[in-house]
Amino acid sequence: MKIVSRVTVLLIITVLILMLSCKGENKSDLQNAQNWTHYVRTTGHGLSLDRVEGIIKSVQETYVFGIETDNDIPGRYESFLDPTEKLAAIKAIADAAHAINNYAYVYIAGLECITADADKTPHSFFKDHPDWVQRKITGEPAIFGGGTAFWISEGDEDVWISPYAEEWRKIYMERVRQIAGTGIDGVYVDIPYWMTHFDGWEDSWASFDDYTVEAFRKLTGLNAKKDLKLGDFSDANFRKWVDFRIETLTNFMKEIDENVKSVNPNCMTIAEIYPGIGESAVRVGADVYDMYPVVDVIAHEYSAGGYTAAARNPLAWMDYMIGMYTFRSFADGKASWMLSYSWDGDKSIKPADAMENLSMSQVMAGTNFWDARGHVMSGSNDMEARKVIFKWISDHEKILYLPRKPIQPVGIYFSPKTRDYFADTFFQSYNGFMQLLLQSHLEFEIVTPRTLQNFTGEVLILPDVKCVSSDEISFLDEYLKSGKKLWITGETGMYDLSGAKNPVNPLTGLLGIKDLSKKESSSGAKNFIFDPQFPGKSYMSALRANYDNFAWEGKTEGVDFIKIQEELSDQLIRTLNYRSEIKIQASPFVSTQIAQVDGKIHVFFANFKGLQGRKNANQKPEAGVKVGFPAKVDSKIYFLPFLGEVQQISGEFKDGNMTCTLPPIERGAIVWVE
Repeated sequence: MKIVSRVTVLLIITVLILMLSCKGENKSDLQNAQNWTHYVRTTGHGLSLDRVEGIIKSVQETYVFGIETDNDIPGRYESFLDPTEKLAAIKAIADAAHAINNYAYVYIAGLECITADADKTPHSFFKDHPDWVQRKITGEPAIFGGGTAFWISEGDEDVWISPYAEEWRKIYMERVRQIAGTGIDGVYVDIPYWMTHFDGWEDSWASFDDYTVEAFRKLTGLNAKKDLKLGDFSDANFRKWVDFRIETLTNFMKEIDENVKSVNPNCMTIAEIYPGIGESAVRVGADVYDMYPVVDVIAHEYSAGGYTAAARNPLAWMDYMIGMYTFRSFADGKASWMLSYSWDGDKSIKPADAMENLSMSQVMAGTNFWDARGHVMSGSNDMEARKVIFKWISDHEKILYLPRKPIQPVGIYFSPKTRDYFADTFFQSYNGFMQLLLQSHLEFEIVTPRTLQNFTGEVLILPDVKCVSSDEISFLDEYLKSGKKLWITGETGMYDLSGAKNPVNPLTGLLGIKDLSKKESSSGAKNFIFDPQFPGKSYMSALRANYDNFAWEGKTEGVDFIKIQEELSDQLIRTLNYRSEIKIQASPFVSTQIAQVDGKIHVFFANFKGLQGRKNANQKPEAGVKVGFPAKVDSKIYFLPFLGEVQQISGEFKDGNMTCTLPPIERGAIVWVE
């Protein structure tokens, strides 16, 4: 019996140890599931062998984590031909970064190549390979000289290359493998896109070089030079050209990632993409929605509402937040870096203030802050401010970057195909509903075709989602049958995924709507609101009329857009019976995101009250904010102001809820309950 007892005791002890061990592993798994890219605090550095020591010293002094270095191999014709010297520098920075438990990644161009002093040499990229470059439909090559962009020096030749130039692509991928083989932690590819952004090329819908035209012909049987009505989205052949251009660049990045991983499985592929979520993504062909699944990270050169933080007004800041929240939904668990710019010489704005506003907005949206000087990738507008910001982010990185999970969200649908073919109307409707949810302080979840099947919220808004698939209709049918609700507006469901008009709208048919010109709602077997008008677009119009004026003053009395906000919110709450246990009372000049982080309910606040572009970068504090959480009588509430320290605040418990009044929110803050 004694032997059995000892064995039993040993077994119990062993089981307890294993349980404790597993518990610890579960916690670390949550963190370890996110690789180093999720915790990046970065900036750029020009790279050569003699600069490695200085780079390491600088990043240690300023809390940089994830070191961007730039000695572009394929984007400079000389090193495209012979990369030996630059490869040695990449290996040196990788080894030095690892020695201090940091990570380094290296910049390379995507489809651009510069030949230095091309006016003085018999050889240049274009002189040697004129057939490799992109072209307008008229045959004009994508070749540019000094002054076309700030990074092109006088006498240099700048070309934009066709991704279908097979001989170039073969050498390019060899260079990618050589770079990854140095042990570097990431290959950062700068904006692979079709030349549509320099003066005179905006409406070119390039490229019409022989390689690209032939690739399109093989895929579709169409002659891109003759069978398309350029810029006419009612033309089915042009829509095929739009799809082809996006697929081409996505496949190009996919091939880069495959080559990177073939020699260095732990090396991250990072794509820098400048277009946001609207029409520009379609025009340049680099669509972040399509790109996220084929790379590890996207660095967004995103400047909605103003090129710098110092130039943004409150409504532009809200637009900027919507862009970032949308990127996070596209990312599906991957990191989102923001190569956005804070300050570029505005005399009435302190650089540190602009930096703090930019970094606050980014971390409150769950994205990674990139500090840079002016409109480049490196340096800082205020090095001391960088230290303070990066140190604070480092101290609180888990609360900022662990996964944010929905609780009781209102879903809002982002339809990539509708954006592709009907960008203007869809984007205005989508943006308007997102503004409504942010300013009403309701929990939201941006839903996409990739995440639709996993959406469990009680209400889903389709803001003029013109293009729908049979799979989407099947999901919506089951969604309604489960007792959940839809709010559809405009011409939702009128077109299929190719952009062709449906003979019969399958969604309004599903809902039994007879008159498509009248607003209709039902609370019967199928709960929905159908509005043939564009309430999201109308709300945006009202916001543009006077949002900024009232945000500067911090006043809300007698404001037209608030009346519309209340009407639309009332439809959610009364007609669709939306309920949330998390209640927030704050002005519409504050953006909020509600989410569960590490098992606890969090609210992330970004305050834009009082900000005035190029005039004032210091907010009017948002005072008297009230938050109510589902809680227990002994629950504790914590408040973390941006750049401040965690403090416990008191709350009032009643009927399973804890309500608290927050300290004044200056730039931003986070509150949570344990």
